[in-house]
Amino acid sequence: QVQVAESGGGLVQAGDSLRLSCTTSRPRSSGFAMGWFRQVPGKERECVSAISWSGRNTYYADSVKSRFTISRDNAKNTAYLQMNSLKPEDTGDYYCAAVESDMSGAFYYIKKGDYNYWGQGTQVVVAS
Repeated sequence: QVQVAESGGGLVQAGDSLRLSCTTSRPRSSGFAMGWFRQVPGKERECVSAISWSGRNTYYADSVKSRFTISRDNAKNTAYLQMNSLKPEDTGDYYCAAVESDMSGAFYYIKKGDYNYWGQGTQVVVAS
């Protein structure tokens, strides 16, 4: 069973930055595409960013483009979400998800149903 663990959430002021980290337990010989999802009460869990196993291809939701940056370090089995210029509407529980990559390592996924492994979530609160 693959374990996924997030860290880095917290309480910040509007305009501040946070970096979330996500580590998977499987050795890097098994490649994963990864995604970051955000959930707020009463709403569906939505993908805010995703990255292919190779790291060459990325996705950002319109609401976070130019403010968030996803990256990964496969040697450390870790993906990151750098969140800058945070807004109160970025508040939510952030979940990291992983799914076995295709052989090319070129694809990312943005539907929650595409992912097999999920972390427990980390809370981000942005105060105005």
